[in-house]
Order: sequence, then structure tokens, then C-alpha cells
Amino acid sequence: MMRTDVTFDSAGITLAGHLYAPPATDDRPRPAIVVGHPGSGVKEQTAGLYASRLAERGFVTLAFDAAYQGESGGIPRGLEDPAQRIEDLKAGVSCLTARPEVDADRIGALGICAAGGYVLPATGGDHRIKAVATVSAVDIARQFRHGAEGTQDPTVFRSMLDAAANARTTTAAGGKPPVLTLFPESIEQARALGGEHGAEGFEYYRTPRAQHPRSASFFDWTSIDKMAAFDAFAPMPLIGRRPLLMVVGTRAVTSWMSIEAFQKAVGPKQIHWVEGASHVDLYDKEQYVGPVVEKLTGFFTAQLGRAA
Repeated sequence: MMRTDVTFDSAGITLAGHLYAPPATDDRPRPAIVVGHPGSGVKEQTAGLYASRLAERGFVTLAFDAAYQGESGGIPRGLEDPAQRIEDLKAGVSCLTARPEVDADRIGALGICAAGGYVLPATGGDHRIKAVATVSAVDIARQFRHGAEGTQDPTVFRSMLDAAANARTTTAAGGKPPVLTLFPESIEQARALGGEHGAEGFEYYRTPRAQHPRSASFFDWTSIDKMAAFDAFAPMPLIGRRPLLMVVGTRAVTSWMSIEAFQKAVGPKQIHWVEGASHVDLYDKEQYVGPVVEKLTGFFTAQLGRAA
């Protein structure tokens, strides 16, 4: 399996990606999968893990950093813009179509966590994507509005919108607004603020388990008002008859979002429950990732054709 550093354009912003390809055994182009990372993640974390594992099974895969984040371009840094994240996935498809080792008529998409939400409207609006899968899918806008468990007091998000408005006013006056810090200083604080889900996120992103220097530790405050009216699941009917697979841990507090998206899908669809797994467990824990990769391999092989 070979990894190649690539760059490509997304609405005028240069994105940085890793292209994974199995060793060439003949000149025939292969099916390909674009892989989107979680909110605050980078291509070197779970997106790269899934991309590399699927490449080992014969697919050409592309993991990349979202605009404004990681090694990709874009100002302000740390911006989480749902519309741009969707555009980034479509740009990733365009990158794959231009590769000689890729069969442009056999491209799928995989989104993890926040990208699991973004990949659904991206598929709805881009008929080049022939099949779509998600792992621990969330609509990041729903998560900010309602909380990971869906029970957040509405005043929390309204106060965040106030902070976003103040940040815009500060910028207009020539000042430098604060940023939205994503993680507290300790896992104990993360647990107090967000329960076990918050603690697991801290452990993944802020400890040697998976910490990466380019993984986002903050969002620009304007990310919040860009999320205010976003609905990742409204375009679900546009996916039409293209197949959908959603992988969800039985202990994931975010599972309600995958269920909501699944219920809105109108074509061939399957929800696959991973017994005992939490939301973050599916990022990197081998006892869960191994079987999930096998499930994804079977799904994409059936929908895109045999890779090897």
C-alpha cells in the first residue's frame, strides 16, 4: 500500500490530502473512496486509519484536511463551515476522478463523525458518488444546537450565537476576537462538562492515544452562526436509490442522529450496530475498527465492484 501527498482545489482553497493506493497488479483503474474526518480532526487520525485500511483491501482512497484546518489553506484558521465542508468532499471526488488509477464511474464516500453528516448532503448533490457510508455520524450543527445527547438547554446555543455576534462586531471594529476553545485542560474537566462522551473525546484528541499537533483545538466563533440554520439531513431524499450504510456503536450517545438520518433515507439502506462500542471507540480501537472495515469493504465491493 502506497501513500502519496496530494493537493487539490476546493472553491479557491488549496486542500492537503493523503492518497492511498494498493500495489498495482495490472493497469485497470480501481474503485475509489473519499474519506472525511471528524470535526477538529485531521487526515492523520481516524480518517487516515480507515483510508489506509480500505486501501489494503484494494480501493484507492483519499483522506484530506478540511479547508481552514490542518495542512489545508483558508483564513480564518479553525473555521468550521458546513457549506465549505460539503464542497471539500465534492472537491475530493474531483481529485479522484483525475487520477489514472481510479475508475471515475466507481467512486464512493465515507464520512466519520461530523463528516458522516457532511457526506450525506454531499452525496445528495453529487451524482458522481455511487454509494455512501458513515461511521459514528453526527450533524455537527445539531450537536451544537442540541448537545451530543440531544438534551441540551436551548439557552446554551443562544449564548453561543451571542458570542459569535460579538466576535463579528469586534472584527469589524479592527479588533481580534477570542476563539471558541474546544477542549478543557484536563480529562476530569471534560468529564464534568460532557460526561463520558466528553472524556473520550479528550482522551482521543488530547493524549498520546491519537493527539496530533495540527488537530484543531479551537474553532473560529463565526463557525457557530454558520451552523445555526444548517441541516445535514434535509437533503437525504436527494441520495435517492444510491445505497447507504450507517455504522453506529450501541453505546454512542450520538446514535439518535444516525437514526434520524437513516429514517429520512428513501433508497437502499442499512444501519449496522457495533455491540459495546461508543462513538469514539469506532475511531481507532481495533476490536471495533477491524470488523467495521470488513463491513465497509463488503458494502463498497458490492456497490462499486470488486477492488482487487
